[in-house]
Amino acid sequence: MSIGNSPEDERPFQDESQEARVSVGRALQQARIAAGLTVGDVSTATRVRIAIIHAIEADDFGPCGGDVYARGHLRTLAKAVHLDPAHLIAQYDAEHGGRPAPTPAAPLFEAERIRPERRGPNWTAAMVAAIVVVIGFVGFTAVKGGDSGNDAKSQVAGGGTPAPSKSASPRPKKDKPATPTPEPSDSAIAAAPQDKVTVQVSAPNGRSWISAKDHNGRMLFDGLLKKGESKTFQDSSKINLILGDAGAIELYVNGKKIDDNFQPGQVERLTYTKGDPVAG
Repeated sequence: MSIGNSPEDERPFQDESQEARVSVGRALQQARIAAGLTVGDVSTATRVRIAIIHAIEADDFGPCGGDVYARGHLRTLAKAVHLDPAHLIAQYDAEHGGRPAPTPAAPLFEAERIRPERRGPNWTAAMVAAIVVVIGFVGFTAVKGGDSGNDAKSQVAGGGTPAPSKSASPRPKKDKPATPTPEPSDSAIAAAPQDKVTVQVSAPNGRSWISAKDHNGRMLFDGLLKKGESKTFQDSSKINLILGDAGAIELYVNGKKIDDNFQPGQVERLTYTKGDPVAG
């Protein structure tokens, strides 16, 4: 009777850390749900199609169109749900064969350069131009001399002294610089009609994607508000806002500043109506 290991001891060892590790798509999905965002919210904030977001959360990167586009989508989606893009992309590279080596740029631009053909000076054109200049100068001198002689003769006959000729060339007028159109001031916002809702969105601390709609759902603006820029929206009853990075935004509603403590990277959905500015 031999003593040895039982068949159960010879089963392959299972790596529990690999089983417990969350995939890239699952990590994005969990972060989105934790942030209280729907797939539609993320699609609106990032401009990534809903079908692609569903595929990535299911770890299907085929619809992305390649590794380069997949990394770009991962970076954009990670920022939208407040994940570290570098860590997520590193995990993606590890699960998909690593990051490809960059293609050398030099061989792509070693096409044969065609040197321009050297041309000699166009002596014919130069001679024609010189003749035209000489003829013009001679004609001008003759006309100028005749006019000066007649003026001198008439002045001597009258006993007067020839008066110096004045330059006929007028002085060029300086164009006045165009006055830049100023941005609407706080006083202008305060003077807005009381029967409407007026919202000014400014980005003094950074840039942020914003979306603004009127009470009918018509899109007033949908894009990136760069640092230092501002937009003013007005409607008869209601303005709906989505702020991609509310921490970078300052709001003035119906002439009053909104002092909500928005955090950097925070997505806010706000609604303002006429009267006292209270977000709906």
